[in-house]
Amino acid sequence: MTTNILVMAGSTRVGSHNRRLAAEGARLLAMTDASVSMLDLKDYPLPLYDGDIEAETGVPEHALRLAQRLAEQDGLLLVCPEYNHSIAPVLKNALDWASRVRRVNNRPLQPFKGLVVGLAAASPGRFGGARGLVAMRPVLLSLGAEVLTAQVTLADAASGFDAEGRLLDDGTRMALDALVARLVDAARSLGRHG
Repeated sequence: MTTNILVMAGSTRVGSHNRRLAAEGARLLAMTDASVSMLDLKDYPLPLYDGDIEAETGVPEHALRLAQRLAEQDGLLLVCPEYNHSIAPVLKNALDWASRVRRVNNRPLQPFKGLVVGLAAASPGRFGGARGLVAMRPVLLSLGAEVLTAQVTLADAASGFDAEGRLLDDGTRMALDALVARLVDAARSLGRHG
């Protein structure tokens, strides 16, 4: 059975370091035997989560599509920007809306339960987004995801990539290689569709 891995950056900014790190992760994942796809949050615009909106009009169509896409995966490489030592608002909002999806086409759906997640972050600062990952981990665990212990952080991200988007630092490149391999292995053994 094919192992499905989704790569998602938690930023919609075109020049985002996290989008570059996600692209590099996707490139490495493409060298495995997993079926790899990327998700761009720009394709899933959502209003700020508001229980009144949900009560009045239901869960937005983009949240339903996002939840379905997540539910089809065995694993997720989630590359998270850090905003003020925490989770980027666009990412948190997308996760909040997707978590509200309980049924699609009259079928039960749990988009995060059992999803194996590998975390990575890039930041121009010296901590490489690590504090944002500390904030992200309990959110994913509370939603039922299986979050890998290993994670990757890229400090000084503005100078972390070559012209082709490859990581320049050997240690970070090796850490991302190891995270990708662990994600595929864990998704294959723990995944929801195997």
